[in-house]
Amino acid sequence: MSSESESVRPVGWRQAWLVSPGPQSWRDAGVLMLKGAAMGTADVVPGVSGGTVAFITGIYDQLLCAIASFDLNALGRLLRGKLTETLAGLHLRFLLALGFGIAGAILSTARLMHDLLTIHPVPTWSLFCGLIVASILVVGREIMDWWGGLPMLVLGVVSAHGIVGLIPVQTPDTPSIVFLCGMVAICAMILPGLSGAFLLLILGKYATITGALRNPFDEGNLLLLAVFASGCLVGLLGFSRILNLCLARFRNLTMALLTGLMIGAMRKVWPWKEVLETELIRGKEYVLREVNVFPEMGGRLLLALGLAAVGFVLVLVLDWWSRREGTSTRACGALHKR
Repeated sequence: MSSESESVRPVGWRQAWLVSPGPQSWRDAGVLMLKGAAMGTADVVPGVSGGTVAFITGIYDQLLCAIASFDLNALGRLLRGKLTETLAGLHLRFLLALGFGIAGAILSTARLMHDLLTIHPVPTWSLFCGLIVASILVVGREIMDWWGGLPMLVLGVVSAHGIVGLIPVQTPDTPSIVFLCGMVAICAMILPGLSGAFLLLILGKYATITGALRNPFDEGNLLLLAVFASGCLVGLLGFSRILNLCLARFRNLTMALLTGLMIGAMRKVWPWKEVLETELIRGKEYVLREVNVFPEMGGRLLLALGLAAVGFVLVLVLDWWSRREGTSTRACGALHKR
């Protein structure tokens, strides 16, 4: 038995890299980067989650598996000096391709998204509204037993609806609070329907973290960012494993909860709003409180409905394409079979 396992172990760095889970060709890597770019674009919009995009593009389970590959077993192999075996078991090729797409989109579209939401809020939110409505249908399709999942669906709707309506609070910049905020923000980023940036704003840490990122070498900022990053790492590794376990053992209930979260978050992406209170943070105006209103009839309403329809159709096309390409969600075990 031992001799058989020895024969399948990678013998070099290149072989270990090639057998690790991830895209099998440059074309696959390019497609994965495009999906990452779509996730990054969604993450810079308050109220829209990159996790939603991961789901409709068919890589949500793969993403959770990739994050969960950084576990105690991998750490044990690393500490025992089994470097090539460690590399072969990690989903680095998947995460690197996806990460390049996410990072590139965040760096290139953050300013554009801010300008669109500031100058043309209704058309922009209308497009995202159409995207989210179609995404709800795509995710909801995974619910096999609607009656059994109804309690979790309602819980998700109520929870997300309440969260996106919270008023930002002021919290101290103590290490424990910053660490906790990092955990909460990163968990929201991988949950469909919830925005990590928006939760940071609610927790009163958006200005603190963005300010530290802009001036990392100012006194105390490096320590602050290190504590925040540690919270993100712990939250990401821990929460992804919990989600993965829930999807494997309680998929129907989990899918009902995720669908409910997306429905409840519609409160945030409703295009027509009346702003009640704003605040200037680092020279940019952020909305603290707003209320949804009904639209007025006219040409602008037709434009908004047209853009919502475009977003709706775009998601359905992406879902069809992902299924056609065979990139629908898969269990972790399947990812290791090569």
